[in-house]
This record gives sequence, C-alpha cells and structure tokens, in this order.
Amino acid sequence: MSDKLIKLGIPAGSLQEATAELFKKAGYTIKFSSRSYYPEIDDPEIECMLIRAQEMARYVEQGVLDAGITGYDWILENNAQVHEVCELMFSKVSRRPVRWVLCVPNDSPVQSVKDLQGKRIATEVVGLTRQYLAKHGVEANVEFSWGATEVKPPKLADAIVEVTETGSSLRANNLRIVDEILQSTTRLISNKAAWQVAAKREKLENISLMLKSCLAAEGKVGLLMNVRRVDLAAILQQLPALQKPTVASLSDPDWVDVNTIVDESYVRMIVPRLKAAGAMGIVEYPINKIID
Repeated sequence: MSDKLIKLGIPAGSLQEATAELFKKAGYTIKFSSRSYYPEIDDPEIECMLIRAQEMARYVEQGVLDAGITGYDWILENNAQVHEVCELMFSKVSRRPVRWVLCVPNDSPVQSVKDLQGKRIATEVVGLTRQYLAKHGVEANVEFSWGATEVKPPKLADAIVEVTETGSSLRANNLRIVDEILQSTTRLISNKAAWQVAAKREKLENISLMLKSCLAAEGKVGLLMNVRRVDLAAILQQLPALQKPTVASLSDPDWVDVNTIVDESYVRMIVPRLKAAGAMGIVEYPINKIID
C-alpha cells in the first residue's frame, strides 16, 4: 500500500470546488471540513492535502507531495522542476485558459510595454513579469501584490499584471489590457522521484485517464435510433461523430440500430433532420466519460 499511496495536493481557494466537482465526475468523492486541511477521499490509495495553487508546484518538487493540481502559470513562477502528468482544461468559472495580462487605467497614456520604463507594476507573479519585461528590454519596479491588485492603479501602481478569465473584473475597475503575457491551464503534476515508482506512476496515470475522460465528455450526448436500411445512407450524412457511428443489425433484417455521439448544443438542430430522413425511436442519453 505504501508504494502506491499518493500524497495529492488539492488546490485551496478558487479552484477547490471545481477540482472536487471534476473528481466526483471521475468517480472520486472528496469531502472538505472547515477545520482541516486534509480532505477525505473515498480511495485508500490517495491522501489529500489542501495547498494554495501558488505553492503547489514547489511542494511537489520538494517531495512533500507526490502530486498536485495547479496552474501552468504557477509552475513557471516557481521555476519548479516537476513531471507534468496531463493538462486539465478547467478553471474556476470556465473551461477556457486563464490569461495573465498587463493592464493600465483606461485614461493612462501607456500604449505598450515600452511606455512602462521606470514605472511601478504590481502583480502576484513577480517572476513572470520580470521575465516578460526583460524580453522587451524594459526596466521597471515590479512589486508583489498581496491581493486586490485591480484597485492599485493609478495611485499605488502605474500598471498591473493580473489574471483574468472573462475580463469582467478588469472592466469594473476601469482597466484596459495592454498586452497578454501568458495563457495558462490547469495541470496534474508529479514529483519526479515519485513518478519513477511504478505503482505511483500507474495510479497517477489512472487518475489522469479518468479526469481527462470526464472533461472530454462535457457538452456531449449520445443519440440512439432505429433506421430502415434503405434510409441508412441519408441518416449517416446527417451525423457528425467523434468516430464513425455504430451501426448494428436488428432482429428485423430491414432495420438497423444507429448509435453516435454529438455535441449537446447540436441536438435541437439534428433531431428534426434525422426524423425527416426516416429515423425512428430516437433516444438522447447522457455521456459521462469519453476514453480514447
């Protein structure tokens, strides 16, 4: 058991609930307690610990944790030498990458990063910001921001580097984007030494497989229908699919069963076409996981 036990970091804060929701879809139930940093999980081979995403990569690199879930941005910010098990395209409010952007007040004269020479920039990603400035040959005073970064310009900073998903918070604080520094997605990472332990690697690969299968299934549904053989060609022309639709013979040799997967948003358009083309007994059913 000890060789397979995974000390897994769960990101505390904004990603916590989204991570628990994804694990639940994958078959793992994580229970949080307000008094404990050690969530319960219904898998005796996993031991969870709540860690801020900003610190996760460092603790995984040091071996305090075998693995953890954090953003690509925080791996770079910590310059952490870890093994990336997989990319998980989810964040706190969407399934899109988050963006780290350089912002200034709407009425600022700054039009490009070059205009920030000698200016003050507030951010939580000091390392990434300094690398970005160096790439553009700009010297500026980069200060660590402990929070509420959007409210600091113009009195406490000339510009900020902040993370955004929708841009709504930036607009609410009268900020405009000058440049995009980085796009980041969530990653499952492993300590390099732990990854060399066969039992732990197998366990992490299995966790990765299940998490990715849930993300792949989001927005997809299955369609099942009965079709006359004479109408089959016309029906298949209507069906986009991840792979070729499954066609199975029925007890009546003149009929077949057609099974396929489509985008849920497409169902309302395609079902009337299928019915018009001769499909009968059309059934829509949910898809929980897709494993390639």
